[in-house]
Order: sequence, then structure tokens, then C-alpha cells
Amino acid sequence: MKIIISPAKKMNICDDILEISGLPDLIQEAGQLCSRLKEMSYEELKVLWKCNDKIASLNEERVRNMDLYGRLSPALLAYEGIQYQYMAPHVFTDSQWEYAQKNLRILSGFYGILKPRDGIIPYRLEMQARLSVENGKDLYDYWKGKIAERLIEDEEETVLNLASKEYSKAVEPYIGKNTPFVTCTFGEIEDGRVKVKGTQAKMARGEMVRWLTENQIGGIKEVSRFDGLGYSFRPELSDEAELVFVKETVRSK
Repeated sequence: MKIIISPAKKMNICDDILEISGLPDLIQEAGQLCSRLKEMSYEELKVLWKCNDKIASLNEERVRNMDLYGRLSPALLAYEGIQYQYMAPHVFTDSQWEYAQKNLRILSGFYGILKPRDGIIPYRLEMQARLSVENGKDLYDYWKGKIAERLIEDEEETVLNLASKEYSKAVEPYIGKNTPFVTCTFGEIEDGRVKVKGTQAKMARGEMVRWLTENQIGGIKEVSRFDGLGYSFRPELSDEAELVFVKETVRSK
């Protein structure tokens, strides 16, 4: 089973806890993106990133000084978003790291696909960013099937999708018909429908990754046992392509 997750916008250098295992598989492609970003002006980068001046200034400095081979951090420790806080990789045991390195993959607009201990540097480039590279209209066009090719080692191996739609759509169209692609949905029942709330979903995805590593989950059938953060599996709302987990809402009297 391969588990895919999204990256986080907020990143930092974390090179003093765990050694990297190597470089990302698509480092050459990342190098081409690096060169493209270096060609852009501050104003162009700010528009690309859709951020304020403080964030734009920090990340422009990162772009100007980018060295894809220097002062590298393990990918899973470099991201600092809500999902990663609930995942808590900084306190993973050796067995959790072994499981993650084998099964977990991070999708990235800049690096394409990452193993947890791949060495990376801080960057800002969302998959949906409108960046044209090598005649490609955007990053989806740039990456095309390259990410899926690195993800799938066995065409009958299940892909457990814990990524946002922004990132999963960079993979799903290129998954072969013999590869099960199963998405986990985390939500609450409102007006008879499952409503997904962004922050809570990120928390649940991180919690599930931590649970998967702790319990060394090896197959999709076992995933339905997840009950973290008050979520429970709802088989009547699920099917072969989607596992739905619902959190019961407590209404005040």
C-alpha cells in the first residue's frame, strides 16, 4: 500500500534530528523549476504565490539562494502545517520511520514526489500555481505522469489517498485501471450530507498517518479501524473508491 499526502506551505530547516536517505527521485525536474523561479521578478513571484509582502520577501530570498544539494532536511520533518503537527514525525520510533519510508509519499509542486527521508530545502510552490514551464501551461501539465510513475511500483498495489484534491489530481488521472485508488474522506453530517471542513480534515489526515505508522497497517481493509479524533468509519456511506469517516457533532443544549 502506498499512502499519498499533501505538503504544507510553511517549511523550515530541520537538519539536526535525522539523516536524509538521499535525494528526491525527480531532482532534475525540480532543478528546472528552480531555474524558472530564479528568472522571475519579485512582483511576478508575489503574484504566483498569492501572498503578502512578508511571505513574498522571505520566499524570494529563498529562491535567490536556492541550492538543491546543500543543507538538506528530511522531507517529513521540513513541513510544519496542521497535518504534520498531528502526524508528529519528530517523535516517530524507528519502526514508524521504516514504515513511513516504505509506504508514505508526499506530493509536491516543486519536487513532484518525496519519500519521508528525501533531502529537501524550503520552497513555496503549490501544485495549482499558474507557472508555465517548458511549454506546459501549469504544473499539472509539467509533471504529467511522472509522479504516478514513481509512486506505483506494483500496478496491483493500493494507493490510499490522504491528499487534498489539489494534489491528488496530479496523480489520479495517471493511475492504471489495475491499481486501486482509495480516498479517505473525513467530515461531519450536516443536513443529511457529509460536510468536509478543511482544518479538521487536515488534522484527521495527520492523525491517520500517525495511526498507520504506529499500527503498521498493511492493507486497505485495516484502514477502516481508524477511530482517531472521534471519527468512525461509516460503511453505508463508503464504497470501493472512498472510505468515509464521520465525526459526531456535539450540539449544545
